Amino acid sequence: MTAVPHPRTEAATPVRSGRRSLGLALLAGAGGAAVTLLASRQRWAEGTAAVAGGDFPLTAKGGDVTGVPAALAIVGLAALVAVFAVRRTGRRVVSGLLALTGAGIVVASVLGASDSGALDEKAARATGDTAATVESLSHTPWPYVAAAGGLLLLIAGLIALRCGGDWPAMSGRYERAGAPRPRRGADADAEHPGELWKALDRGEDPTRG
Repeated sequence: MTAVPHPRTEAATPVRSGRRSLGLALLAGAGGAAVTLLASRQRWAEGTAAVAGGDFPLTAKGGDVTGVPAALAIVGLAALVAVFAVRRTGRRVVSGLLALTGAGIVVASVLGASDSGALDEKAARATGDTAATVESLSHTPWPYVAAAGGLLLLIAGLIALRCGGDWPAMSGRYERAGAPRPRRGADADAEHPGELWKALDRGEDPTRG
């Protein structure tokens, strides 16, 4: 005889797969945004400016070089949350936005890894010469750390695009005010406190049925 697969086993397989992809997307998205925000606050570049015959040290943080990675990380976090508030086409659109924020972070961070504009501006202010530029320019690995965070957000968006249809959405049981929707029909009437007291007065057991 041919064994018939148990229906519960078949039903549980997509559920487990959906939970795994959901957990992976949440971990990648939240982790990527956190890494990007952290890296944007670190020193990306350093150099010197010639001031009064000496070298004046200059440093530039990620936010000084470019504000794009940090801004996109916040947008990515919002998109990650919004994925669960929408369904069908809306979910695919938000998932695509999540992926795009990750890609944008990667591009902006890699471009910022060799940028000298922020330090040139600081050199001009330090020397009082608008034509002054930074000297002994060097960069830290933090721009590439930010790019890695963007890559995680990109992965989260791609997972959402691929597997988001199997994920749950926010429950529609609650109204916008946050109160549960009233039950309709006979069940609502039977559970009303007034109906319970009337049943007791009639000598009936309201807990039956």
